[in-house]
Amino acid sequence: MRTFVSAAAVILGLLLAAVSVPAIWVDRNIVQEDGFVSLAAPLGKDTVFQQRLASAAVASIDPDGQIPEPFADLVQPILDSAAKSLTTLPGYPAAWEETLRKSHRLNFPAAGAGSAAADPSTSLTLDVAPLVGLLTKQISEATNIPIEAPDQTRIDIGQPSHRQLVDQVAAYAPMGYALAAGSAIALLLALIAARRRWIVLVGTGAGALVLAAAWKVGSDAAGLAVGGTASGNEVADIFKSEFVAASSERFGQWILVALIAGAVLIVAGVILRVVARAVAGAGRDPRSR
Repeated sequence: MRTFVSAAAVILGLLLAAVSVPAIWVDRNIVQEDGFVSLAAPLGKDTVFQQRLASAAVASIDPDGQIPEPFADLVQPILDSAAKSLTTLPGYPAAWEETLRKSHRLNFPAAGAGSAAADPSTSLTLDVAPLVGLLTKQISEATNIPIEAPDQTRIDIGQPSHRQLVDQVAAYAPMGYALAAGSAIALLLALIAARRRWIVLVGTGAGALVLAAAWKVGSDAAGLAVGGTASGNEVADIFKSEFVAASSERFGQWILVALIAGAVLIVAGVILRVVARAVAGAGRDPRSR
């Protein structure tokens, strides 16, 4: 009976871990604002992406005709120059971070606050208003023409169906912590109930290696599925491609930890087995008495 309980607890613990680890990763790195900003921040250094993003930002400037017609020809070279050197402008790092935060609040309104949270987008969206504001400031300082930057400048990077998937992920990802607690309790129960604890350690370690392989396959498959959907928007496609690559790399770090943990558990189980046999052998040796 103890053997059955131990085996069942190991299987249950591994199944719960299989779901909880990806869910926790998604919650920490995508659903939570700080995690999302940290994950997407390196995109701000991608030259091709920023050139496309700057072009999109430039196209959204002065939609209400704030720049007088006689100055239009004067402003355009300044605007083009600012767009090309966007990443070198003094306020760019802060503007890019704020772009990511505003975008996250649009796509995950439950985690946001203020007006952005009250006006969620119906599709996956980037709000590049901070970058537009940075470019607008450059024009105003160079021409002495007061130009008001827009509060929002949205670029769609997904479809409504993708937004529905994001909403589902945001709702279920936090459940990963409860599942992880259940996994830990099940594995602890397995260790307590086992007649041979070294078998539990080896079995759990082997299961961790299998889970790491499954997570790797699943991560690659998800990346291919997302990368295979073209939106027709060059900015959106570059962002999606780079974001998927960054996500795969960071989740790969978690997979590596699982591999190491699995190997450590197997080694610990083997050592425990060797020690147990040595102690048992010593107990049967008359010379030890």
